[in-house]
Amino acid sequence: MRRRPESEKALPQGKGRQWLKRKRRQALLRWAARSGCPLTYRRCLAVAAVGRGASCHAVARALECATSTVVGAVRRYREGGRQALRDRRESNGRPKVDSTFRERLARVLAGTPEDWGWCRPTWTRELLCQEMARRGLVRVSVATMGRALASLGARLKAAKPIVECPWPGWKRRRRLHELRCLAVHGPDKEPVLHVDEVDIHLNPKVGRDWCLPGHRRVVVTPGNNQKRYLAGALNVRTGKLTWVEGRSKASALFIQLLWRLASAYRRARRIHLVLDNAAVHSSRKTRKVLAQLGERFVLHFLPPYCPQGNRIERVWLDLHANVTRNHRCRTMARLMARVHAYLAARSAQCFASPFLRRTDLRRTA
Repeated sequence: MRRRPESEKALPQGKGRQWLKRKRRQALLRWAARSGCPLTYRRCLAVAAVGRGASCHAVARALECATSTVVGAVRRYREGGRQALRDRRESNGRPKVDSTFRERLARVLAGTPEDWGWCRPTWTRELLCQEMARRGLVRVSVATMGRALASLGARLKAAKPIVECPWPGWKRRRRLHELRCLAVHGPDKEPVLHVDEVDIHLNPKVGRDWCLPGHRRVVVTPGNNQKRYLAGALNVRTGKLTWVEGRSKASALFIQLLWRLASAYRRARRIHLVLDNAAVHSSRKTRKVLAQLGERFVLHFLPPYCPQGNRIERVWLDLHANVTRNHRCRTMARLMARVHAYLAARSAQCFASPFLRRTDLRRTA
């Protein structure tokens, strides 16, 4: 898109008759600048350009508007002077979308249409217009409702499916508070680690990406899906990440992580692990290994279905965003090389999205 001209010099001059003198043109533009109205300033620019000999069609192309707009501005100036170039909508009354309208619209968006008696699970702009009119507010068009939603920062988002925790609210909040206090006020020589597992699929996760108009990303899937599994532990105080890889999401993967943590934190007398209630964390094989390791590991289980209490979940989200989403790796070995390179860079830089190059992949391979 071309940049709009900001002064008379950027407009075409033409070779026609100049019926507006230079001093009057300059006075007209100064008056337009003081008016503070962009529409008035545009009309004055059009009149000034046509007044010095330019054609209405050329001025319309330069201002990126219709030729009728330029012709109308010239006619209004000749009939009523510069005062006729003012925007006549200034006296239309109060705007329909005011602070009260936005406040009630935000209150409506806090719920679903079914909460307010409509037989529809999602909002549309037409339905929002109907709901606001039903509440006694002024009826607006769909386009006006779209601008009101944009002023609130509202946009279309995909719903997030969750499973509700079966515990009572007070019990769940108390447990999460105890785990946060453990991470903040626990002994300095006893690290607190958040533990979880993640699946890595050779079939890429499809996500959004920036594209030019008329184009869309194409991601070729390998067809036969392959899987690898990672078990990781995030130190909530230092940000250090420890992980292991396996071909199955069984107790052996978690036991492998326990031995890796015992080796990485040799000087720690006790290691606190915050984890979910997966079966591999409390299986018979896992309890046997924990008994062999003595009292070095203390397991702190989260409430059921509370992934927001495990900080390593954010690491897995960033892993998918930086590596597995829309990836083009044809083999699992190449994909896992990128996964290990990202986790190593994140652990070293403590940054959610480290910028990797091909040399970093070769270094970690």
